[in-house]
Amino acid sequence: MNFFFHKSNEPEERFPRVRGFAPLNLNASPDVNVAQPDTKTWRLRIGSRLKIGDRRRQRGHTLPELMITMVLVLLVMAGVLAAHVFGLKLFEMSKTKLGASDDARAAVGYMVTEIRAAKIIRIGSGNATGFAEVSVDTPQRGSAIQVYPTTDTNSFVRYFRDTDQKLKRIVSGETTPTVIATAISNQVVFTSEDFNGTILTNNENNRVIGLALQFYQLEYPTVSIGPGSLYDFYQLRTKITRRTLE
Repeated sequence: MNFFFHKSNEPEERFPRVRGFAPLNLNASPDVNVAQPDTKTWRLRIGSRLKIGDRRRQRGHTLPELMITMVLVLLVMAGVLAAHVFGLKLFEMSKTKLGASDDARAAVGYMVTEIRAAKIIRIGSGNATGFAEVSVDTPQRGSAIQVYPTTDTNSFVRYFRDTDQKLKRIVSGETTPTVIATAISNQVVFTSEDFNGTILTNNENNRVIGLALQFYQLEYPTVSIGPGSLYDFYQLRTKITRRTLE
């Protein structure tokens, strides 16, 4: 198949060079004036593209990039672990508070009811077998309290801190006391005060009974209290007055 070209009188330079093809030789015979591809230029272009593609496929991560990635992963893991540990600690603290509140209600609830309904109250020291009242003109405070529900002094309820650091309750006519609270560190548990909180030296009729329990360990859950533990100290304080006064 032959291609025929019109020969122009304009110089050859006016014809633009087609990229990838050699310029036409207008002086040659019609059979030869076929645009031939510039093989050398075409091969160079293809080769350069392949080399760029190979470089992109062979490109890897540098050492600084790997180190930065590892540091970021470690920071994320440290944050997750810290949040988990904080959650566990918060759970233990909440469980301890709930357990301590239950123990406090069990220890104080019935005692408060008996003191409010009492006719006579005496403060001193005692145990399961006896009670010694604090004498008059002496600060009314001690480790035991004896509550008389009526004017009959032979019928009473005694609360006392025993030598085993437990708060116990015993009723007249019984020999085995009941444990109310455990792990009590303070010696003075009961006080007799006025409305300002001053400890009295006599048995005033309208006095206020103060109760203070300082614990060094909770029973449930079993948690030690002190420096280095979840709590530095735990104490229970309340004030009680009788409903009826003579």
